Amino acid sequence: MSSTASTARTPSTRTTSAAKAEANAKADHLAIEPTILYFGTPVVLLSTENADGSANLAPISSAWALGHTIVMGLGAEGQTAHNLTRRPQIVINVPGPHLWRHVESLAMVTGRFPVPESKPAGMRYEPDKFGVSGFTAQESEVVGPPRVAECGLQFEATVARSLPDTTGDFLIVEARVLKVHADPAIVIPGTDYVEPAAWSPLIYNFRHYFGLGAELGHTCRSQTPR
Repeated sequence: MSSTASTARTPSTRTTSAAKAEANAKADHLAIEPTILYFGTPVVLLSTENADGSANLAPISSAWALGHTIVMGLGAEGQTAHNLTRRPQIVINVPGPHLWRHVESLAMVTGRFPVPESKPAGMRYEPDKFGVSGFTAQESEVVGPPRVAECGLQFEATVARSLPDTTGDFLIVEARVLKVHADPAIVIPGTDYVEPAAWSPLIYNFRHYFGLGAELGHTCRSQTPR
């Protein structure tokens, strides 16, 4: 009887232990309400064409690639969104970490006039984004807006689809990449592959700038394994 009773209690004991372990694991996390959710994504510089033919240049940190489509999130009232709804060509320029100060110089200027009320206090109108940031405009090959010469990767693209997000505050844009330009220093010689160890994008991590750390490994689908 004693042995049977002991055996009968074992599953219950194990269940209780698992529940306690799960409760302890949950206790290690805090429920928080951050004002932003920029958990670490690459910064890109978007060059678009204004109505007068000049170029607008704007940094964003909400961009990711799906095949040869790049999906981006833009402020609905900004000049970039305004331009793309009228002139759908764009260049998505990807800066490296060493360019963060140039990128930051664009943080409080907008090409939209008058400055939308939704913009942060202190933001000012600036029509010459290349001039104020110190970036160099480089002629594109298949689209109208210029590339940013200092950026290691440049994607000439055209907007395939755009729609407002659920709040109406942002515009979700899908751009089809037409041509890719890469700094020769980050390309594996004789191939069309980027050398991952030679390339590091600028990362926006909860409104702080970072670069990549040392390589940890590679996926089984990598075409450039070590």
